[in-house]
Amino acid sequence: MKNIFITGATRGIGYATAVQAAKQNWTLVLNGRDEEDLKEIKEELESLYRVEVHILKYDVSDVHEIKKAFMWMKKNIGQIDAVVNNAGILDDALLGMINEKQVSKTLAVNTEAVIYHMQYASRLMLKQKSGSIINVSSIIGRVGNAGQTVYGASKAAVIGATFSAAKELAPYNIRVNAVAPGFIETDMTKHLPKEKYMQRLSEIKMGRIGKAEEVASVILFLASNKSSYVTGQVIGVDGGMII
Repeated sequence: MKNIFITGATRGIGYATAVQAAKQNWTLVLNGRDEEDLKEIKEELESLYRVEVHILKYDVSDVHEIKKAFMWMKKNIGQIDAVVNNAGILDDALLGMINEKQVSKTLAVNTEAVIYHMQYASRLMLKQKSGSIINVSSIIGRVGNAGQTVYGASKAAVIGATFSAAKELAPYNIRVNAVAPGFIETDMTKHLPKEKYMQRLSEIKMGRIGKAEEVASVILFLASNKSSYVTGQVIGVDGGMII
């Protein structure tokens, strides 16, 4: 039995990853900002899949809370086999309209939180001499998009951090990889204006929007022993948007 920690687990890709891990009988530690949502998911997964689920409510941009979370896991769970840095925010703005608050908050959640979670995860995994860290980036971090300079920068930084951490941790049998989802059906995409939605759809070579479950499948592959010789990679899950 393996133990997996997922940030931003109450919706979208994080929730889909939790469900797939539960189906594989993993013990789950789930993070989110809404305690009621976390409790509902805990009850749901424990009831459906008879797995052990723990919840940790905190804002991933709070470094002190991150430290406390890993201290709790060390004391109560022991070994953490996989960490999924999924929590993220999207706050679009054209150049000339970007403000300081947008920049600091987006980078704190999308980039700095990933770095700090990797740092504390690696401390646990170094003692184990094993582990897998999966960072959720974005296709925007690879190719950019108008109006998403801040978001694109935050997700591109995740890719750079992934490469560096992978090189640093590989000698200790700790793997670090990233997934770069494309246009995926989540809360973020549901509220797009129809014109923009159809434009994005037209850019996808497979002709359809992706599902959160399809990203989760790649994440679970990277978390599992099936990818034991895979590290320092960025796997696009985008239906051919960039080919």
